[in-house]
Amino acid sequence: MHIPEMPWSGPLLVRLQNGTSRVFSSVYDALDFLENEWPLRRGQHYERAIRTCRGALNRSTPIAVAREAFIAACLEASMPATGRFEHLRTSKRNDDSPQRAA
Repeated sequence: MHIPEMPWSGPLLVRLQNGTSRVFSSVYDALDFLENEWPLRRGQHYERAIRTCRGALNRSTPIAVAREAFIAACLEASMPATGRFEHLRTSKRNDDSPQRAA
C-alpha cells in the first residue's frame, strides 16, 4: 500500500537531542521518526502526535493538526521545532534589489 507524502504547509526544522538538526517535510516523515527513532516513547504529546499523524495519513485528521501535534511532541522531548529557516540562508543581498529607506 502506497502512503502519500502529505506535505506540511511548510517544512519543520527540529533540533535533535544530540545537537544535530533535521528537516521534516510531511506527515509521513514525522510518523516514521515518531515510530522508529523517537528518543522518549512516552508522553501525552508523543501519543497524540502518533494518533494525529496516523489520522492524517488516513485522511480523518487535518494535516495542520498533525503538524501541531508533532511540534508539541518535539517540545515535550526537549527538541525545539521551528518552521523558520532564516539562519540557514546566506545573508548576502542581491545588489540589483531596490533598497528600502529605514
